[in-house]
Amino acid sequence: MTILVIGLLIPLLGTMLGSAFVFMMKGEMSVRLQKALLGFASGVMVAASVWSLLIPAMEMETSGSAWAVMPAAVGFLLGIGFLLLIDELTPHLHLGSSKPEGLRSHLSRTAMLALAVTIHNLPEGMAVGVVFAGADSGVTNISLASAIAVSLGIAIQNVPEGAIISMPMRAAGNSRWRSFLIGSLSGAVEPIGALAVLLLSSLILPVLPYMLAFAAGAMFYVVVEELIPEASSGQHTNVSTIGFAIGFVLMMVLDVVMG
Repeated sequence: MTILVIGLLIPLLGTMLGSAFVFMMKGEMSVRLQKALLGFASGVMVAASVWSLLIPAMEMETSGSAWAVMPAAVGFLLGIGFLLLIDELTPHLHLGSSKPEGLRSHLSRTAMLALAVTIHNLPEGMAVGVVFAGADSGVTNISLASAIAVSLGIAIQNVPEGAIISMPMRAAGNSRWRSFLIGSLSGAVEPIGALAVLLLSSLILPVLPYMLAFAAGAMFYVVVEELIPEASSGQHTNVSTIGFAIGFVLMMVLDVVMG
């Protein structure tokens, strides 16, 4: 139980650590650093989706037929569709943008920024919950060490993510503590989402391959829709590519070594 609680909280601690960078901030975050952090976060999420979610989902199907890949394929597409629907319905505002997305609302700029981050972090929390449910079920090739690796990998990814949220908010005129608090709270949805999945684990066990792939699809949506476009626009795009490679390899090594 202690390991489970720690595993659920590690990603939040990563976000809080990144948000704390605002106390060391003397000016705006450089474009080069922001590109590197966006690329790194993208690499970690893609590697976690492939090694920790999609591959275990396919390995659960032992029939040996060509159709064994279908649960992973269907779950992946459902995850993409779910995040697309949430993105279209939820009023939110991305950092660096002045045009809100989703349904029209009268929410404040801060509230819409927070909702944008919540959409981003939801699939990460689901991924942590699903891999721990898989490890606890005993019917998958997912070990407890592998589940911890996913949690640790997402926490590492959350460090730059927390900084990307809190530091621009400080540059926009918010106090250091307010910027830190908003940045930290942006990661609160992850342990909540993970816990919700675990509480429903007895219900999702029969469709666990679909759920693993669903979480992968949701994470891929965030990478393709938000992170990569931001990392690939403007100057220093080569830095984001290097960051992606480092993040991808780090998460891949973590999963293989600890799995």
